[in-house]
Amino acid sequence: MTHTASVLQPRLNILFVPMIHMTFTLPKQSNTTDYSEPSLAENTVMPRQLPLKALRAFECTARHLSIRDAAEELHVTPAAVSQQIKLLEETLGVFLFHRLGRGLELTTAGANAFPWLEDGFKYLQEGLCQIQKSDNSESLNVWMAPSFASKWLIPRMPTFTSAHPEIDLRISASVDWVDRQDTSNGFAEELFKRLGIDVAIRFGNGQSSGCNTEQLMSVSVAPLCSPTLLATSGHPLNTPDDLINYTLLHDDSPYEGRPDWPGWLRANNVATVDGRKGPRFNQGAIALQAATEGQGVVLGLDKLAATDIAKKRLIAPLNCSYPIDSAYYVFSRKDEPQDSAAKLFREWLIAEAQRES
Repeated sequence: MTHTASVLQPRLNILFVPMIHMTFTLPKQSNTTDYSEPSLAENTVMPRQLPLKALRAFECTARHLSIRDAAEELHVTPAAVSQQIKLLEETLGVFLFHRLGRGLELTTAGANAFPWLEDGFKYLQEGLCQIQKSDNSESLNVWMAPSFASKWLIPRMPTFTSAHPEIDLRISASVDWVDRQDTSNGFAEELFKRLGIDVAIRFGNGQSSGCNTEQLMSVSVAPLCSPTLLATSGHPLNTPDDLINYTLLHDDSPYEGRPDWPGWLRANNVATVDGRKGPRFNQGAIALQAATEGQGVVLGLDKLAATDIAKKRLIAPLNCSYPIDSAYYVFSRKDEPQDSAAKLFREWLIAEAQRES
């Protein structure tokens, strides 16, 4: 009998596994940290698109450990931040914060994720900066306080723009990062990258982290008023005690080292004048403008008032100017190229300040 050899055919077994989408219902948190944190299930389906708004809300809240502070930075309401964090927690199936009576605390999952997300947003910001630079390599983003921009930079800026017409200055005037008590140690290279700043000018103690820092100019403070006010008031202004007959204008700018009337009067042994009375302004430039309009006497910084004094819109009737410890500083990134627009602008700033000193 002849046996026919059988040919074995390979068999292919295919197992179809359906994708499982799961919805998690998070347990209600207690007000203490003593509970087991839920974790992601093995078959959790991650979202195809990153929830960037929710991730940004988490990163900002984790950095501040405050929903209110995060909302202020993101320019949204605290309720909007809370909603985005809740959405992220429900998407991931894990709590990111302990909600405590005294504030927030990161869970283990939140603490593990935070440094990665923080670095991720830094890289995103840097990437956007590089795109902007490649699109227009001669643009220059400069930050300063509004009063410095209007009173010192703007009158002098034509000398820079005429010398460097190829550089487009982009001036950001804001009080968000003036050198006040809660930001005096926070002006760091990370802030330059996050806000897309090339050069910053700041009044204060000059502290920074990871930045090139140079003192731009020292300042003095003196009582200033309009010559018209002095001529029409009917009262002399020859000594500090004569201020009792004048309205005191107050610069309430939120920066560290700002001189004020009560301190100045104490230093000059004046007990007859109430240094707390008079109109108050949240920017030095507005207080100086009120003085030029003859509305009173302002305790002004000489460098901010220099143009008004030169054009005789303001005078220093008491002829007593006192230096103060705080000064103006210019900051730039350590990684700036030697031929960069930032370097040219920084050198021009320092030359202008030295020329007028």
